[in-house]
Amino acid sequence: MEMSSNFDLTFGRFNLKLSERTHIMGVLNVTPDSFSDGGLYIDKNEAVDRALTMVEEGADIIDVGGESTRPGAKPVPLDEELKRVIPVIDAIAPEIKVPVSIDTYKSEVAEEAISAGVSMVNEISGLRFDEKMGKVLSNADIPVVIMHIKGTPRDMQVNPQYTDLIGEIKEYLDRQTEFAQKNGIDKTIIDPGIGFGKKHEDNLVILKRLDEFKSIRRPILVGPSRKSFIGYVLDLPVEERLEGTLAACAVAILNGANILRVHDVRETVRVTRLVDAVRNVE
Repeated sequence: MEMSSNFDLTFGRFNLKLSERTHIMGVLNVTPDSFSDGGLYIDKNEAVDRALTMVEEGADIIDVGGESTRPGAKPVPLDEELKRVIPVIDAIAPEIKVPVSIDTYKSEVAEEAISAGVSMVNEISGLRFDEKMGKVLSNADIPVVIMHIKGTPRDMQVNPQYTDLIGEIKEYLDRQTEFAQKNGIDKTIIDPGIGFGKKHEDNLVILKRLDEFKSIRRPILVGPSRKSFIGYVLDLPVEERLEGTLAACAVAILNGANILRVHDVRETVRVTRLVDAVRNVE
């Protein structure tokens, strides 16, 4: 099974050849309360070291986040989010050879992060939470991840219900990528939002039927890393979900994922290289 679509993204000094191989987005949470690595990289120097390590391990993108979007998380004030992310971006953007992404739904954070050297925006709300985000991103001409979420991080896991899970997510992603295009945002990546307003079984269905999102004709990003559906299936705490994450990543690649957003970069790179080799063999 070959990668069928040319989803190469050229922006600034970067060219992500997504049609050739699966790319890895390394997670860098500079937050005290993220579900998996909260508090580990609050110190700027530790965050910078972690970014450099992930690049050495094979990360193609570093995704910096200053506000936890775990289930039940409360919003972080704008000033606090800026204080967390901008010094880290200032430090790593000129030093690493891969693009830096900002994980935010606030237009002010995105704008300042872009000025500091960010080359991508990972936007969990599909451009819905902040009406000014569209204008900020259209002026920047950079790749934007459009993610599906049902509700908000605070309430998204309070009994989410779907009549047609895949159909509803596809319709949402179609609508929001079209909205982005109408606002001058052409370089979009779609993310079905594993763990964002989904029951455990819903996440399994998304992985199984991921290839159905190819009809939107955008690169597909999947972020299964250490999430609760893995703990549900394997009955394991967050710190023991590496193997489950790698299995989910392998399934995602075989079903069409172009980018994987993960914490464990080195291990995921190894799995990805092998699965890509299987997928592309004649």
